[in-house]
Amino acid sequence: MSLRKRLFHLSSTLALAAATIGIGVARAGTPAIAPQDLGATAAATTETVSIVLKLRHPEQLDAYIAATVDPKSPFYHRFLSVEQFRSRFAPSDWEIGQVTDHLRGLGIVINEIYSDHLVIKATGTAAQFNQAFTTTLHDYVDKKGRVFHRPEGDHGVPGHLRDIVLYVAGLNTQTSQFLPHNSTAQRSGDALGEAVPQVVLPIPGSTATGVPGSYTTGDVANFYGVNPLYAKGVTGSGRTIGIATLANFLPSDAYYYWSQIGLQVNPNRIQQVHVDGGGELSGAAGSGETTLDVQQSGGLAPDAKLVIYDAPNTEAGFIDVFYKAVSDNVVDTLSVSWGSPEIYNFLIPGVSTDTQAVLVAYHQAFAEAAVQGISTFAATGDSGAYDTNRSLPYPYFAKILTVDSPASDPYIIAAGGTTLPGPIARRYGTVNVPTEQVWGWSYFNPYMVSNYGPAYLDYYFATGGGGGVSVFWHTPDYQDEFRGIRSSEPNQVWSYFPAFPDTTVKQDLYTVPAHVRGRNLPDVSLNSDPYTGYLVYSTTDGGWLGGYGGTSFAAPQLNGIFALISQAKGSRLGLLHPQLYSHKAQRQSGLRDITAGDNWFYTGVAGYDPGAGLGTIDASLLAEAIR
Repeated sequence: MSLRKRLFHLSSTLALAAATIGIGVARAGTPAIAPQDLGATAAATTETVSIVLKLRHPEQLDAYIAATVDPKSPFYHRFLSVEQFRSRFAPSDWEIGQVTDHLRGLGIVINEIYSDHLVIKATGTAAQFNQAFTTTLHDYVDKKGRVFHRPEGDHGVPGHLRDIVLYVAGLNTQTSQFLPHNSTAQRSGDALGEAVPQVVLPIPGSTATGVPGSYTTGDVANFYGVNPLYAKGVTGSGRTIGIATLANFLPSDAYYYWSQIGLQVNPNRIQQVHVDGGGELSGAAGSGETTLDVQQSGGLAPDAKLVIYDAPNTEAGFIDVFYKAVSDNVVDTLSVSWGSPEIYNFLIPGVSTDTQAVLVAYHQAFAEAAVQGISTFAATGDSGAYDTNRSLPYPYFAKILTVDSPASDPYIIAAGGTTLPGPIARRYGTVNVPTEQVWGWSYFNPYMVSNYGPAYLDYYFATGGGGGVSVFWHTPDYQDEFRGIRSSEPNQVWSYFPAFPDTTVKQDLYTVPAHVRGRNLPDVSLNSDPYTGYLVYSTTDGGWLGGYGGTSFAAPQLNGIFALISQAKGSRLGLLHPQLYSHKAQRQSGLRDITAGDNWFYTGVAGYDPGAGLGTIDASLLAEAIR
């Protein structure tokens, strides 16, 4: 691969987005999802924003990233430092000065400029930001009574800054914009009194239980070929794992989990970094999400250090947590188990003239991670192929095939889900899963219809491993010629039925572009089904919990496993996709094809599919296949 080779094409992707962004968009929202406008925000209201700046020479950056993971290139594994990245690809000091001078001239205070020169943190009043970004901030209240503010319409930047500023995050202060991707068997069984997995701990001398619903990281090591690495002394020593999250947690829970499953770890291995005033323990599975991320990644790489970056669950928080992690450049691998449907970035009113710019803002951080050698992982979501239907459920909202962001980004490993084989106990007998398959609870349909009647068909829709086709990111080069890659499906109209079951009254919110040859996800998958799932220890949730799952387990597990592989290779690994999609990885059986099950639309078939991606992994064989 020459230095001119690129793994994806940003300019053509943005042209695609611009062409499709206006199709069917309901920019004013709907009665079900639109907050109430309370009027203009008080002029003296103080706010801190994050101004994301544009990369310089993005095509050259893409080419250099490709070269760093091409064993034939003289630039192979010549990853850049933050300083080298900044000098080659970040805005210059003069360009930074143009932005800061504009803000200071209006009385806005500059708090911080990230070391990679891609984020400026600034504090000012609503009146100052209205003037700085040609907008009018309004207060709103959502359906849960939470008050926030955001631009009434679009916002912009002065003409002399348009080639420098990409996005202004934080003008929208709405909280809880992103969901943690974990699921429990307990929640699914409550309404019908169905059997759920019980808590079983490992017996002394073992780190595994062998019991579905009570699996530990020791079981994961058994399932996915990790033990041969341990036998060679590869335990994560010298590696640092990063977790990007939107909730704080109690480190004592992680240490207790590791001790109770028989792992001896450094008692000072965890470092916490609170971004944008993060550090709050949160409910609604927030702190539990961070807890399981740490327990799973750190349990698979017991001698690795961990740095946990947590930020508030806001637009600015989610952007800043990635930029902070990559600009610190101390972690070797980084995972995130939070996200939101990709198409939400096409729909949210009052965010930006180019609402898709927020996707590019994430992407710049992942590009910087790749060129610095940091491998990144993201959960694909737990609503199967129908990502919007988790927070806006069917039948009040139509079923549409959508994917989750940031997992859809071409520079991040998208972690999907499977179900492990075996009998699953239910109230009226067992459901047998004959082989490891794509995770989707449609496999319960025969049982539900047989025992509860036809009305219970698809009762568990749409729980399953996320996967599908991005309509924002073009198919990257590593997937372009790969058999099984799909285009977006036709007739995907996102509609709201406010008077359901009366379906004659509806509002069409968005038409998903059809036949887009976009980035496919997931890339790889691991067991994520709560019924063949895991133990979590969380004091904020009551102690030991069984029957936990979700692709939020697969992402940190891959994080820990690739930290091991990084140690085995004696180097950071950087962007993993080209090697995972290589014939060598398949030929040496580092990847195990998944040819059964479905995520409510995409079926496991021979080769790649948007149900399980390339399949699951054998860590020790994959370590041999990766150069």
